[in-house]
Amino acid sequence: MNKHIFITRPIPNTGLELLRQKGITFDIGKFKKPPTKKQLIEALKKKKYVGVISFLTDKLDGEVFDACPTAKFFCNFSVGFDNVDLEECKKRGIQVSNTPGTSAVAVAEHTVALMLCLTARVAEGDRFMRSGKYRGWDPDLLVGTDLRGKTIGLIGVGQIGTEVAKILHYGFGSRIIYSDLKPSIELERMDETEKLETAEVIKQADILSLHVPLLPSTKHLINKETLATMKKDAFIVNTSRGAVIDENALVKALEDDVIKGAAIDVFEREPKMTKGLTDLHDIVLTPHIASSRISAREKMSEVAALNIIAGLETGNVINNVCQS
Repeated sequence: MNKHIFITRPIPNTGLELLRQKGITFDIGKFKKPPTKKQLIEALKKKKYVGVISFLTDKLDGEVFDACPTAKFFCNFSVGFDNVDLEECKKRGIQVSNTPGTSAVAVAEHTVALMLCLTARVAEGDRFMRSGKYRGWDPDLLVGTDLRGKTIGLIGVGQIGTEVAKILHYGFGSRIIYSDLKPSIELERMDETEKLETAEVIKQADILSLHVPLLPSTKHLINKETLATMKKDAFIVNTSRGAVIDENALVKALEDDVIKGAAIDVFEREPKMTKGLTDLHDIVLTPHIASSRISAREKMSEVAALNIIAGLETGNVINNVCQS
């Protein structure tokens, strides 16, 4: 039985060891940066791979699947899977999995760190110091606002949103308002927590934090119209998917002081930056590193490997997102 797979870029050894223990062999792409679709197709044509561990930057569509028709299991080394043409997978009987739950704590901690950067004006202070403008302590210099006691609006309370809620509720005494398809049992146990319609969460939040997948229904969820309904002193944080925010509308809103500030770790046209983002003083930008922790990467490697193993041994990956 052929048990040879392709891994588009190096992953931690935890997953590789699991594959070796099951007699699964693999080739690892030697790309110095995320491969183009042409490069990925060329690599997949070289052998009859039965599975692929892919990355969020790998665009997987019909042309890629044509390059390696023997591969029936594509395991994304990420929580997201908006890089995959799921409809094409369904037509071809290809199973696609991701790595859910592996980075919830890491992303939640990064989300709260971004909130603190905004409220305490940390990034602005860093830029101020590097520019050589500091002339000594001044009681009016870069005055921020408290995070404690703020009303936090969460759009989506899956594993990441729930972790954010726990940190802020128990650690900062925050009031949590949220919207999701159904009530969260864990959040409902907390005092000062309320499920509201999405539009109401956006209106009431002092800090709005986004934790939804990118779907047709969530693309540009935050746009010119919704930004206009937010409090003028509100902040918005995005560690979910870039296109959940209309970045052109966000730039305009910050330029016109419609809201107070924003912090984003993901970008609509990633890795390209929307014009105007880097010119703003009231935005914090990080390069899609919210899940970038050693523990998270090792767990992602493990889960990706386990999905490949399950697919080859049973015919079904552990979590087939094509069925969701």
